[in-house]
Amino acid sequence: MIPLPAPAPLFPPESQAVLQTRPIAWDDVRRVLAVRQDNRGDVLLCGPALRAIKEARPQVHLTLWTSPAGAEVWPLLPWVDAVLVSRPLWQDVAGRLPFDPARERRLIARLRRGGYDVAIIFTSFAQSPFPPAYAAYLAGIPVRIGQSKEFGGGVLSHPVPPPPDALHQAERNLRLVEAVGLPVGDRQLALSLPPAARRRAARLLRRAGVAGSYLLVTPGASCPARRYPLDRLLQALAVVLAAWPGWAVLGGDRAEAERLAAAGPLPPRTVSLAGQTDLPTLAALVAGAALVLTPNTLAMHLADASRVPVVVLFAGTELECQWRPRATRHRLLRRETPCSPCYRFDCPYGLACLDLPPARVARAVLELLAAAGTAPALQPGRER
Repeated sequence: MIPLPAPAPLFPPESQAVLQTRPIAWDDVRRVLAVRQDNRGDVLLCGPALRAIKEARPQVHLTLWTSPAGAEVWPLLPWVDAVLVSRPLWQDVAGRLPFDPARERRLIARLRRGGYDVAIIFTSFAQSPFPPAYAAYLAGIPVRIGQSKEFGGGVLSHPVPPPPDALHQAERNLRLVEAVGLPVGDRQLALSLPPAARRRAARLLRRAGVAGSYLLVTPGASCPARRYPLDRLLQALAVVLAAWPGWAVLGGDRAEAERLAAAGPLPPRTVSLAGQTDLPTLAALVAGAALVLTPNTLAMHLADASRVPVVVLFAGTELECQWRPRATRHRLLRRETPCSPCYRFDCPYGLACLDLPPARVARAVLELLAAAGTAPALQPGRER
């Protein structure tokens, strides 16, 4: 046999040694741009890394560059001093942005006016840091840090080899911070609830007639492939409320309010606040709940950050190990399917991964309530 040559390394040796040969002079850094241009849950998962930056270097002014949706998380992150919002071309999944190079030149000018010393670019395992890093390069930001499997020349001044794809996304963010010399203390999600959000949540509950303990239920998800069928969810809630004396509070956006309105009568002691809350108010409702029932979406991360028990109807669109709660009691419900993880927005297979009997969902909720001491212990039963 003819021996095959060894494969070329993914990163050239000189790139592998960048962090050793070009240490960052953090004592001289005054303005840091943290980049996470994605959905609200993704930004919330950056919280521990943002906190670590601020705790390690409290003198820096920390700006979060994010999407309009991601900017909604800012009031919950006290470590962030300012937010820069844009709809960058490289995040335009639906291809809706018109061809307009002048728009990108204006974005670079905005970045230049920020006078940033460092850009730390947070990405998921499937995203590239190079588009925002190149924008930062053109804006004159001298230090540009990011994780990538690909070689990108000098676009990143400090390329960091990525961790394994299966790592939890919050941990992925923390590994990037640690790789450039910043220590990490607390690795768990956390948030800060504005007092106004707590007051508004209490007012909404009072007006809806909710008295005592409640479940916070968010039926919707931005990705249709993650939505448990609404009729089954309401059946599960009816079973739970027949065995537990509390309430069920439904949350979500205006689109979710419309879906709930079309679903018909709600079970007894169930109210809908969908379409009536901004993100901080939703976070306050989560923090006050006995338990959260949700797909694998934002409310799952809010529950984890608030240490509220959560039952997750976890679609096969993603790997559980990358997104699951890490600090709170939880149950993840999903049927194993050969197509998982599919990373799809729409499911061509009738949501087989979420083909969960309502009785199974109800039992998981009641078992977790009992484990948390807020419901009587269950007797063995049979799922229908």
